[in-house]
Amino acid sequence: MKRVFLPLLLTALAAPSLLYAASTSTAHRTVHRSHARVNESAVGRRHIATLQHSQRVTRPHVVSASLTTVRSTHHTYARRRHHYYERFTASSFANADLTAGDVTAGEDPIVRQAALDALGDMNGTVVAIDPSNGRILAMVNQKLALSSGAEPCSTIKLSVALAALEEGIITKDTPVNLGGSYHLNLTEALAHSNNAYFETLGRRLGFDRVRHYATEFGLGELAGYNIPGEQPGLYPDAPLAENQGGVGRMCSFGEGISMTPLQLGALVAAIANGGTLYYLQHPTTPAEALSMEPKIKRTLDIANILPEIQDGMEAAVQYGTARALRANFNEFPVLGKTGTCSNDGTRFGWFASYADTQYGRIVAVFFLEGGRPTFGPKAAELTGVFYRDLWDSSYFAAKQAPETPGSEAPTAVGAPQ
Repeated sequence: MKRVFLPLLLTALAAPSLLYAASTSTAHRTVHRSHARVNESAVGRRHIATLQHSQRVTRPHVVSASLTTVRSTHHTYARRRHHYYERFTASSFANADLTAGDVTAGEDPIVRQAALDALGDMNGTVVAIDPSNGRILAMVNQKLALSSGAEPCSTIKLSVALAALEEGIITKDTPVNLGGSYHLNLTEALAHSNNAYFETLGRRLGFDRVRHYATEFGLGELAGYNIPGEQPGLYPDAPLAENQGGVGRMCSFGEGISMTPLQLGALVAAIANGGTLYYLQHPTTPAEALSMEPKIKRTLDIANILPEIQDGMEAAVQYGTARALRANFNEFPVLGKTGTCSNDGTRFGWFASYADTQYGRIVAVFFLEGGRPTFGPKAAELTGVFYRDLWDSSYFAAKQAPETPGSEAPTAVGAPQ
């Protein structure tokens, strides 16, 4: 009797994990399988370091599925593995100076150096923004940053989450059924970048509402104010065909959408500042930087729902897909969202975040493109280097100099005006 029921028992035990794996993206499955919630003890920190090291040396583009067959007559187990490979033709590393032609005289030199140090020889761009006024503090590899953009991958989930919250479809604690007895709430779905969750939200919203909010948040239009060479990206007028995944695919991977680093940076800046979508401005001289006046594109009615999404963005860094950031930096809270996908042999790795410091906030968008070493958690890891460099340079403290008699204290970066 024991031999008869053993295969059934093994199948029942495996079912929850198989259901969980089916709900995640190909690019994120390796991350999810290694995920574990840990505390801030020494053991927890060592465990995080081990997980992050494994992210750097494993190949997340390879998805392995195993099938176990039990032969009750001989009490033996045969395991067959099926490997799925994606071929990449692009390089993750720059073979030339990506910063050639960058206009830097109006940028903050400390922020720019931190961005350069963090990006290193990776093929990508970094955009750092003051969310209190829309000033671009640094833009490394401006040719790429101002280009027509790329598929937003899982960073599109920020827009979808805000739309669903605004429409009252969910709160952060609403359990969304993803099949059978499997439910997930918004915080965990953002933390682990769960595709099935956002596909479900997208279908409930419908394409018209999804597109309305995406364009309201700045997708498909220029994010900057008179920035030479900037292109607007693309948000389509119609959904993907159903045989290509339809609106669900658009809301989980951003397929069919082209988003720029500036557009994503402007949206995250609005999340960081309470709902003001600024035109981004890139001063070209120190005088322009000093005289810059903020320009509001529109005010988003999202202040009351921001706490609902911020929990998930912080959870992504604490124990989710962006936890590699904490290997390099954990001095103050960072909230963000990763994204990983590929197209025609090129992989994209996104991480958009803001640092919530006692001196104010700063937004950073890292966008990488290349091959196997490129993915969202890697962009998060580099962002940790960026914040660490700013911290070591006393950048944030310098923005809050003590007052002297007869003078006003300088405004903190990201502080309300």
